[in-house]
Amino acid sequence: MSDISCLYVRLPNWVGDVCMSLPSLRALQGTGLPLVICARPWARDLLDGVAKLDFIPMRGKAGPDRAAVSAHRRSLGAMGRRARGLLLPDSLSSALVFRLAGLPSAGYRDDGRSFLLRWPIAKPDDALHAVQSWHYLTREALIRWGLPPGPSQPGPTLDLPLTEAHQNAADQALGAAGLHAHRFVLIAPTATGLHKGKIKVWPGFDTLTRALQSRGHTVVMCPPPAETDEALRNAPTAQLLPPLSLGAFAALTAQAALVICNDSGVSHVAAAASARELALFGVTRPGRTGPWSPRAVCVGSEQAWPSVEDVLQQATTLLNGTV
Repeated sequence: MSDISCLYVRLPNWVGDVCMSLPSLRALQGTGLPLVICARPWARDLLDGVAKLDFIPMRGKAGPDRAAVSAHRRSLGAMGRRARGLLLPDSLSSALVFRLAGLPSAGYRDDGRSFLLRWPIAKPDDALHAVQSWHYLTREALIRWGLPPGPSQPGPTLDLPLTEAHQNAADQALGAAGLHAHRFVLIAPTATGLHKGKIKVWPGFDTLTRALQSRGHTVVMCPPPAETDEALRNAPTAQLLPPLSLGAFAALTAQAALVICNDSGVSHVAAAASARELALFGVTRPGRTGPWSPRAVCVGSEQAWPSVEDVLQQATTLLNGTV
């Protein structure tokens, strides 16, 4: 019988990666042990519906993050002393935080950090989807700890639990925009960061938006404040909704007739909410980072963006309910 009393899990730093970690969280919950989630502050709202003992915000600074984890362990007394840690990020800094907090941890042996891990685990085939890779790591850690590892493969859906507050906030935004009883297409014409120096934003959102509008579709977008100007440049005729929290935005995607987005955080939030989705690829691999959902369709490839005509045809097919 394991003497482990509590599990701490450090989640990745990006919105999409946190969504793709949901099957790993369910595997940890399946042990029946209390779960403490350590993640960036914005993840608190997104994961509000996930059953857990506590949430510790990680600021990305080793000293303060170590202090936060240490203080939390002390507050749990004997339970904190018999805890274990799981690191989903590959970074040296995440392993250092748990090590300095005295938390024996498991994680992938990347970034020269094996000496910081009690249970360093070799990465499997790089061809695995990110969801599968993190799920594999989680199971391997649970096996080493003598805990039930759960199913060998993640299920086909991410199943983000949305709260009543998330649903209400999305409903209020739609009501204020006069859209509550309307079918609408939700686009996300932005994507943060670069991939190997290449822009991750499909260049055809303006043309696509106008084409959909000419066919009678209402097209809306709901970017975060930092991306509003870019969204307006990329799709100036789309109806702009006020920014929402991540959980409320997830609920909004679930109400859309179709979500059209880049390979970005929005793609994974929509997949987590089981939204009907069309994901556009041009610089990243669908097999590695595509939306983990049977309701998502991917177009494009790592080598080339899809044409506006191809995207419009696929979007029309999905909106007509023939796929």
